[in-house]
Amino acid sequence: PEDWLSSRWTGFKSPRQHSRIRPTGVDIEKLRYIGDKAGEVPEGFKLHRQMAKIFKARQAMAKTGTDIDWGTAEAMAFGSLLIEGNHVRLTGQDVQRGTFSHRHAVVKCQETDAEYTPLNSLARVLSMSAPVEELVKSDTQAQLTVRNSILSEFAVLGFEHGYSLENPNALVLWEAQFGDFVNGAQVMLDQFIAAGEDKWLRQSGLVMLLPHGYDGAGAEHSSCRVERYLQMVEEDPHHIPPMGHDERTQIQKANWQIINCSTPANYFHCLRRQIHRDFRKPMVVVAPKNLLRNKRAVSSVKDMGPGTLFHRAFDEADENIRNNPGNVKTLVFCTGQIYYELVGERENLGRDDVAIVRLEQIAPFAFDKVAKYCAKYENAEVVWAQQEPKNMGAYSYVTPRMMTATRELNKVEKRPRFVGRMVSSAPATGMSKIHKKEYSDIMDGVFLRPED
Repeated sequence: PEDWLSSRWTGFKSPRQHSRIRPTGVDIEKLRYIGDKAGEVPEGFKLHRQMAKIFKARQAMAKTGTDIDWGTAEAMAFGSLLIEGNHVRLTGQDVQRGTFSHRHAVVKCQETDAEYTPLNSLARVLSMSAPVEELVKSDTQAQLTVRNSILSEFAVLGFEHGYSLENPNALVLWEAQFGDFVNGAQVMLDQFIAAGEDKWLRQSGLVMLLPHGYDGAGAEHSSCRVERYLQMVEEDPHHIPPMGHDERTQIQKANWQIINCSTPANYFHCLRRQIHRDFRKPMVVVAPKNLLRNKRAVSSVKDMGPGTLFHRAFDEADENIRNNPGNVKTLVFCTGQIYYELVGERENLGRDDVAIVRLEQIAPFAFDKVAKYCAKYENAEVVWAQQEPKNMGAYSYVTPRMMTATRELNKVEKRPRFVGRMVSSAPATGMSKIHKKEYSDIMDGVFLRPED
């Protein structure tokens, strides 16, 4: 329809109009510059001594271009969008520092209590109402706004959703302090965000960062309830749409995206592609907690350089296993944090007959990638491993789609064997001993197949 989008949205495409997939990489020297500035404060600004160490480490990552952690990759994504003229807005409880002390987007002087936002010093900051021609100039930037919010998920998420509807040229993010705190905003998700485009023909590029991970913190601090969002995905589990690179319109035709990145670089790309496309779609990011400082979960600046883009899935990372698919007896599909736990256990056991594939984009589903890896490791038993109980997590969503992918594309249907926690009404236990036992059972389920 002619009124698909308001005048500020001129040029954006409806789901019926094809939008090409674009690279989201950035010039490496520009990334180094952003990373260096993200760890810099004005002369005379006295940082807390611990913050000074963190900022020094951030600048070292930018200089070497290696071991880039989650917070630095996020800063590079934000900074690159700002330089390109896109406003970036982030709200939520304790988002300036980050609940897990990884972001430090706004810092305070220990002597004057003055605040400083490093990413607003990349170039000359222009007003949000400045003409696009001015914002895209090399000596200007858009503004980064990072605000700690009141303790009302419902109110704040609702406001940010409205902001995203009004301004398509802003990356608008809301972060829950813990993923399950989004429960307080469930009305916004159900009534407006999940179904808004279908109801009112209005697009939104809102990003929701929901920290998630089973680390023994108990029922209220472990799960973002990803199964809820997956259940609401507008996608037929028994139909495979066109999957070619130049013909894929899965995201355009879905109602939202569910992402669980395992590397800082892929997180960088998933944020940038929200802006570098000519349509908008809400995105739920199953955000990490312990990966923020996991020494394995790091990236190189080259992973974010020119020509690079977001990966929907990653093949086995170990070259020896990847290059000898015939020796693989178990093919494990997983997503997010559990990947690193599985790799660590595999190394402890000295196993080279287990391949581990990561789904970075859970929804819309990567039918083609799943079929490709099942065909590659054709002799292997297929397993779906997750931290969550069987009635939660992605298992119910991925199972019929994995069966469809292998049946339709490989002509050999494969149903994944489940490995995870037992069915439960509570997302996680609050007892450390039980948590450790459940973790051990998951590792045994993957690497030591139970007797029939």
